[in-house]
Parts: sequence; structure tokens; C-alpha cells
Amino acid sequence: MNQLRLNILLATAAVAPSAALIMAWLSDNWIATHWLLRASIVTIALVLAGICATLIMARLARSQMVAQKYLRRLGNLGDADVVLDLDRCAAELGPGNPWESLFRQLQNRLVTLKERAQAAEIRRAAVEVRARRSSTEHLRTAAILANLAEPVLAVDEDKELVLANPSAEALFNFRLEETEKRALAELVCCEELVKLLDETQGRKAAREKSREIELADAEGRRHWYSVTARAMEAAAEAGGEVATVPRGTVAVLRDISSQKQIQKRNAEFVAAVSHEMKTPLAGIKAYVELLADGDAENETSRDEFLGVINSQADRLQRLIDNMLNLARIEAGVVKVSKQSQSLNEVLEEACNVIQHAAASKGLELVRDLSPLYLRVLADRDMLLQCAINLLSNAVKYTPAGRQVTLRSRSLGSEVVFEVEDQGVGLSPEDQQRVFEKFYRVKKDQNMAAGTGLGLPLAKHIVEDIHGGQLTVESQLDVGSTFCVRLPAAGQMHLAATSAH
Repeated sequence: MNQLRLNILLATAAVAPSAALIMAWLSDNWIATHWLLRASIVTIALVLAGICATLIMARLARSQMVAQKYLRRLGNLGDADVVLDLDRCAAELGPGNPWESLFRQLQNRLVTLKERAQAAEIRRAAVEVRARRSSTEHLRTAAILANLAEPVLAVDEDKELVLANPSAEALFNFRLEETEKRALAELVCCEELVKLLDETQGRKAAREKSREIELADAEGRRHWYSVTARAMEAAAEAGGEVATVPRGTVAVLRDISSQKQIQKRNAEFVAAVSHEMKTPLAGIKAYVELLADGDAENETSRDEFLGVINSQADRLQRLIDNMLNLARIEAGVVKVSKQSQSLNEVLEEACNVIQHAAASKGLELVRDLSPLYLRVLADRDMLLQCAINLLSNAVKYTPAGRQVTLRSRSLGSEVVFEVEDQGVGLSPEDQQRVFEKFYRVKKDQNMAAGTGLGLPLAKHIVEDIHGGQLTVESQLDVGSTFCVRLPAAGQMHLAATSAH
């Protein structure tokens, strides 16, 4: 309403000067004497002024209505159409219209705001992408840590635990999320590990340390771990310069119990080999010295000394051969030549080799071989060595006057041969360890000389080379039975038939 009044005043102000000029002219001429004419002219001038004012007001009202219409439309338009519609509105209002400049200003302002909004949207999208990527990387890292078999621990600069994967929680028997304790020394009952992390964080030179630590798990079993601790650093600005400052320590524990066990077995192996080699070497050296000193006064003594030297040299040779065979088999470099063999023929040959040793000890060597043709795909020399080792072991630990039985039979898809003795037998503990290298039953060591490699070598030949199985059943003071199972090869026929 105020705008309408303002428009009327403007229109009147525009017409008033014209009316004043007309009145001034009339007063100076002859028409002035005629008042009626003067009044008519004044009336006409006023009417014209009113018409002009009305036209101006109508134009202004129309502009106002157009502006109001577009303002209402702007309220319902989307962001993409606002600027275009403002530009179209300003063009329709035309230059010189008081609303036109207002719409131009509004248009410029909206364009600026739109550009700012677009830039903000781009930044928001970039931040969202980075946040999503960061969340994904965090979840991936958490999943990797959760699935690591190696325990992982991390402490901050205040020695408080900030990270522990499930393996670490299981090892030290705590749940980080469920405990209020955060101090490493309170959660990890291992002074050596706590000290290692403290030392790593306090070092100024190398920021990494490693150490082997023995720990007990939740069930009390001891394990050896190789612990690698590394100080964590972060960039920080101090005095206008960027420097790295300590932010804690992370430790990774790798279970090396199996390696420690291997080291222990290797040490025992070397010690056992050294011991086994010293005995025959000492015998050889002693009798060589006797010969050198002339203690062999006659041919009989000299032959006796040479026989002892020869037997000790043979023992040393067997030890070396067995060690080499075991090493080749374990390394997988042994040459294997498998062919279709008759198991009974191999067993007969092994009996012939051991027959003399059994007879000299007063033992009966019984052959209970199957009448079937037992065909196996095997390396003949290795299978023969296995049978000889089992028979030799039975003869060594069976007292005189008893018997050793070698039997064979078919058992479904397998062929089986057994060496049964009536010897001293094995305890349950000895049965578990009898196939270990250099293991010898202590109570029976004086019964016969040996290297402790015959049975381990036989087991490797059966299981690693031929894919079979070697087991033992024994009872103290009754005897032992060593059973070898091998995959059968092809059809089995009667021995008599195959001979033809």
C-alpha cells in the first residue's frame, strides 16, 4: 500500500509541471478574460494529468505483479532453475524498471551462493569418500590383525595397552575390551616382555629390538617366541619445524617352538653321532696301536686284532651308510627305482642274510610266508634293507633258545609282513620313541651293539618311500611284533601257479 501511494505522488509530480505551464500561458493572453474557458482548460489539464498518473500507476502495478509472480515461482523452483528464471524475469521487466536491478542483484547473489554450494558439495563428497576409505582400511586392518596367528601388542607412550589382537588376548588370557586395566605390566605377566617394550621406546638410535622369550599359554604349556618390538613414531610440529616424536611401541610375537625343538633334536643328533662314531674309532685306534707296538706276538693274535679292526670299521661304515640313507630320504633326493616285486622273494632273501646270525646265537628263524603271490610296487634294495633291519633287531634282543618268526599275508588292498620275536619287549614309553633316531632302550643297551638308526631307517623306507605303515606292538618280557603294511600291486595268484 505504501508503494502505491508512492507511485501516485510520483505521477502527480510528473504531471504538475505541465499544468502549471498551461496556467501561466493562459494568464498572459487574451483568453484569460474568459474565466469559463480558463476553467475548462484547467479541467482538461487535470484530466490529462490523471490519465498519465493512472498509466504510470498501472505500469508500476504491472511490474510489481510480475515481480511478485516470479518471487512466488522462485520459492517453488529447484536449485538448477533459480538462476535461469531470475535472468528471464529481469529481461521481462526491462531496463529502467526499479525491480530489474533488484532481480539482477538477487541473481548475482544466488549465482555466488550456488557456486559456493557446489564447491562445498564437492568438498563434502571428497571428505565422505576419504571417510569411507578410511573406514574400509580400518576394518581391513582390524580383520588382518584378528586373523593373524602371531600375537600382536601395542602400547602408547604412557606404557598403556592400546591394541591386542585375539591371538595375544588368548596367549595372555585377557579381553582388552572387557578390562578396565590398561597398564601393560598388569595385563601381561612377563617381566622380560615388558622390559623389552620399555627399552625399545627409550632407545634413541635403533628403534627396533628382537629377543627370544619363553612364555606359558593359558593351559600352562611352554612356548618359545621370537619377539620383535618396534617404536611407533608420528610427525609433530615444534618451533616451526616438523619432527618425529615417539607414540608408543608395537610388538609381534612369532612362535618358534618347533624351530627350538628342531635345534634341540639336531644338537642331540650331533651328540649321538659323535658318541656312536667314537666307539668304533676308539676300538680301531687301540688295536692299531697294539699292532704298531708289536703286541701281536704271533699270527693268531695279529689275525684277532685285524678282525676286531675290521669289525669296528664295518660298524662305522654301517653307521655312515645309515646316516646317509636317512639324510637322502628326509631331503627327498634318494634315487628310487620301483618295480613290481614278489614280497615273499624279498623276505626269503632277507631271511638268508640273517640266518647265520640267528643260528650263531641259538635262535630258530621261522618262515611263515603266504602261499599267495604277494605283488608290491617297491624298490627292491630298500625293501630288502627294511626287512633285514627288522630281522636283525629281533635277533639282537631275543635270548638264546627262543625263536623269531617272519610271516606275510594279504589283507584286502594291502600286503602285510610281520617280524615277531620272543625277546625282552618294550615298555609303552619305549614303543613311542623306538623309531626316533639314535634312540636305544637303556635297559637293553648291554644286550647288543647298535647305532639306533636301523628302525628309523626302516620306518622312512616303509612310510616315506613306499606309502605304507610300520607299527609295533610289544609286551615286556614277552616279545615284540613289528608290522609292515604296503599297498598291493595288481592281482594275487597262488605261488605255485605263478611259478609255472
